[in-house]
Amino acid sequence: MRTSRPSLRVRLTAVLAGAAAVGALLTAGATTARAADVPLRDLADAKSKVMGTAVTGSKLTGTYGDIAGAQFNWLTPGNAMKWGSVEPTRGTYNWAEADQIVAFAEAHGQQVRGHTLAWHSQNPSWLTNGTWTSAELSQLLNDHIALEVGRYKGRLAAWDVVNEPFNEDGTYRQTLWYNGLGTGYIAQALTAARAADPDAELYINDYNVEGVNAKCTALYNLVKSLKEQGVPIDGVGLQAHLILGQVPSTLQQNIQRFADLGVDVAITELDIRMTLPSDSTKLAQQAADYKAVMNACVAVTRCTGVTVWGFTDSDSWIPDTFPGQGAATPYDENYAPKPAYYAIAEALGGSGPSTDGCTATYSVSSQWNTGFTGQVTIACAGGSLSSWKVGWEFGAGQQITQAWNATCTQSGTAVQCVNASYNGTVADGGSVTFGFNGSWSGSNPVPTVALG
Repeated sequence: MRTSRPSLRVRLTAVLAGAAAVGALLTAGATTARAADVPLRDLADAKSKVMGTAVTGSKLTGTYGDIAGAQFNWLTPGNAMKWGSVEPTRGTYNWAEADQIVAFAEAHGQQVRGHTLAWHSQNPSWLTNGTWTSAELSQLLNDHIALEVGRYKGRLAAWDVVNEPFNEDGTYRQTLWYNGLGTGYIAQALTAARAADPDAELYINDYNVEGVNAKCTALYNLVKSLKEQGVPIDGVGLQAHLILGQVPSTLQQNIQRFADLGVDVAITELDIRMTLPSDSTKLAQQAADYKAVMNACVAVTRCTGVTVWGFTDSDSWIPDTFPGQGAATPYDENYAPKPAYYAIAEALGGSGPSTDGCTATYSVSSQWNTGFTGQVTIACAGGSLSSWKVGWEFGAGQQITQAWNATCTQSGTAVQCVNASYNGTVADGGSVTFGFNGSWSGSNPVPTVALG
């Protein structure tokens, strides 16, 4: 790690109602945002790790801006610093969004990761459609890096200098840069970036390199070669656009082998997508996957930290790119933290979910000589849920025979009901209700409230 770089910086009340009312208790499957939660950025700071997010500059107001500023200690511009964004027409520049993100970060005590300088995608059409000699292309690359990195000299902590240079089989991707300049464009870009800002950490960034495979080994061999040649390379970015249940088993091993080359490693674009709709089972698996990635990074000293590629599902690239998939980030579309949020917090030494601010109310809407119809309403005030589970004990032999808007199971006297796939989210100030039919004989007394 280069020393010249800036420092990396429910309890739920049971409410009884009606002659045959039963206590209901919302239990730990739920997640709720509370003011008392320690922000992720503070947890990360305590472990000398980055907890970052990609952001869209135009959205850095309101709830989105509040969460981005409070929860993360690093920001990555999602698109604002890509060549096509900053120089759409040759010689005409648009720095507005990039400047906005940098200013926001500085106002909130955050570092910025620049993204990205030499890439095959999102380049301006004048560049990709031009006819260039090798000398001209080399000058364009040098000039672009000098201009952009120089503009933010001393204000950005790191740059993804070269992005996605390899194919899946470990061969070099056929790009404008590779075809025009050969493999030397990588060393050239890194050298130019070092000249433009000697204090920024310089990374090569790629996807599908999280586990040990052919593509990752090619990246490893490149970094090793660059180090041996004295080319300035400070770190490797593992993007980590992952699929539910598919965190590579060799992730920590892979992070460590790059670290053993003498470079830092960062998880730079983490999201974990699932087939929609989401449900409590998928969200639990996603939480386990997020925790596995976080744990792998925390376990390796030279893993600087983790950046999620957007923190809310409403600002995620996944649904547009992978139709039918989504729900890939730690917050849902209504900015309620999902189980994944608390998994991240736990991996950083924080606490898991709480159900403070939400209540479950059980009531009986009708009753006859052998049966009854009941319902439970879950309401939140000062909190929000992304999944829920309700449990109670029947004390006089009552049995649930049918349920709707929830999946209910009964074992002996114990009943447990979990949300359906479509009603797990309860926003602050909102509520959901599920119902059931039950049988009883002799009496229908209030049971003892217990955790489900």
